[in-house]
Amino acid sequence: MEFFLINLCNGLSYGLLLFMLSAGLTLTFSFLGVLNFAHASFYMLGAYLGYSLTQTFGFAWGIVFAPLLTATLGILVERFALRHVHAQGQLAELLFTFGLSYLILECVQLIWGRVALPYRIPESLQASLFTIYDSPFTWFRGLIVALALGILLSMLIVIRRTQLGLIMQAALGQPQMLAALGYDVPTIFMWVFGFGCGLAGLAGTLGGCLMVTEPNMASSLGSIAFVLIVMGGIGTLKGVFFASLCIGIFQTFAVTVDASLLDLVQHISTNRETQAPSRILLIRVADVAPMLPILLLLLILLWRPHGFYRQSHSTQRTIYF
Repeated sequence: MEFFLINLCNGLSYGLLLFMLSAGLTLTFSFLGVLNFAHASFYMLGAYLGYSLTQTFGFAWGIVFAPLLTATLGILVERFALRHVHAQGQLAELLFTFGLSYLILECVQLIWGRVALPYRIPESLQASLFTIYDSPFTWFRGLIVALALGILLSMLIVIRRTQLGLIMQAALGQPQMLAALGYDVPTIFMWVFGFGCGLAGLAGTLGGCLMVTEPNMASSLGSIAFVLIVMGGIGTLKGVFFASLCIGIFQTFAVTVDASLLDLVQHISTNRETQAPSRILLIRVADVAPMLPILLLLLILLWRPHGFYRQSHSTQRTIYF
């Protein structure tokens, strides 16, 4: 029971971290129609900026200003580059964001180097928030849970309950009509893109010290972000939320299971002696954990190609909870 409960709590916190990363990508695609291949690079940039700011000003200032700087860079990218590429179609946007991801990677390696940085969780946040039997659940993981749920609730309130949310939805569905009423639609899109990049930067600031801060962190989690928006249903924050929790819990349990198919065969078989077991039987569940998001994606595409939640049948792009 202790093993189950602590892994469940750790999986929920990891899944909510993935939600912070993928929610920004979902917003960007839903509002702008841009599948941002550089989104995970902003996640990596947030981790590196968080490390530098934390070393200089402290962890609290790092998790505040690193996402703001990442969001500012996203705003500049949309205003002076992506907006002009948008007129050339989605293929040009994909190529631009794909090239931008490599540009950010090279800049990060030039500034911070190619080795992993000693980005660590502060001692004060490594203390136990509560214990499950003898296993602690730290304040840092509690911070991730609180921030992710706060972001989800804030987005829900803003999009569905405020005038700003109505303007954003109008810009999503009828941009020409909104422009005729005097609203600056390109500026709305610019702020949405910057907010999505800021969410990726926040996820990187927290994930960088929870896992590892190194140049390959974008490629390791970037693919998972795209898996999540497909599994959840493209354009649905609710679907991405539940998909993130599923991936987080499954991967957390898989990483902590040190069993193989050979152990299962020996447990079932009455003959305990197994001669010359094949290499496949020796593969352990923990070794397969990095493959789980892709395996779940393939199963979802076979079972529910539209994802957990089906998007509206309207021809307009929509985003809903």
